Amino acid sequence: MSRRVVALVFGGRSVEHEVSLVSARGIYDNLDRERNEIVLVGVDREGRPRVGGEELLDGGLERGAGAVVRWPSHRGDRALREEATGRALTPPLDAVFPIVHGSGGEDGTLQGVLALAGIPCVGAGVLGSALAMDKDRTRRLLERAGIPVVRDAVFEGPEADDAPRVRAAAEALGWPVFVKPARAGSSVGITKVRRAAELPAAIAAARAVDPKVVIEAAVPAAREVEVAVLGLWRPQASVVGEIVPGAEFYDYDAKYNDPGSQLLVPAPLEPEQSDRLRAHAVRAFRELDLAGLARVDFLLSRETGEVVLNEVNTLPGFTPISMYPRLWEASGVPYRELLERLIEIAMEAAAAHPLAMAAAARGRLTRS
Repeated sequence: MSRRVVALVFGGRSVEHEVSLVSARGIYDNLDRERNEIVLVGVDREGRPRVGGEELLDGGLERGAGAVVRWPSHRGDRALREEATGRALTPPLDAVFPIVHGSGGEDGTLQGVLALAGIPCVGAGVLGSALAMDKDRTRRLLERAGIPVVRDAVFEGPEADDAPRVRAAAEALGWPVFVKPARAGSSVGITKVRRAAELPAAIAAARAVDPKVVIEAAVPAAREVEVAVLGLWRPQASVVGEIVPGAEFYDYDAKYNDPGSQLLVPAPLEPEQSDRLRAHAVRAFRELDLAGLARVDFLLSRETGEVVLNEVNTLPGFTPISMYPRLWEASGVPYRELLERLIEIAMEAAAAHPLAMAAAARGRLTRS
């Protein structure tokens, strides 16, 4: 059996660059070498894709390691070619496994480039990636579908400079509130705000990441619970996991650096609670036109029992402590098997893409 050529893409321009490298290392160390020939593609902080060896995973991107390449632009050429000479540096790619968190990798931009070249890409396509990246658009769509979501107020660009309006929105939601960038992951740029005087600094921190800002109502005595979803036409939900942050809330530092944070898998919930969360997760996956994988995050109030969907992550972390692979491990799908399933789903999804179907139809017409 010939091996598939799989490009593992990591790094990127977002603030989640370092997290991406750790995720990529976990995937690289666990992909089956008998089934896959792995091409490492590190995207540097300026957005340049570079092909190289393991040094790209170990700080080489910061030193300019690897050869700068250009993405394939059409279905007739799937190789990564040296930018300066056009020389092919890789075999034709059979699939791409992107683990570029945040903007430039999780927002539909990379997915669009790969779709034009007809290369299967693990995870959601252009539409699903773009929708799920935007907390505002995600919530509006899921709210209309009957899924309970976090109450919020949204300010774009100069709207966030209107201090009286921002303050009125926060007061209407009730203190405390959370201020977040609308399109960022890994809890970057998030501030818990307890009084109006703290709003300007929180707005500035969020706008440093994204000009679109979300102010959210806090769920009283919130438990943070998550469900992993896997599949294409018939997506399946994992067991439910719970995060117990070492800090006051699960910010970037608590997620990746604080040894006091705990992941409880499975979460200590009543069966009907777990079933409801899993059903919501699958419904959200379908409503957002997702594929392959997603981690769906919920908040559950200890005081009222209220459950609200917080966000949907289409390229969740694959670090050694990441919730997504741990949830599937607990659901009977080991890490290595999970990676293989994701690549196979990507190839199935690519075959059903309108561009692929149009190409196949042209081929049938030509032969006839």
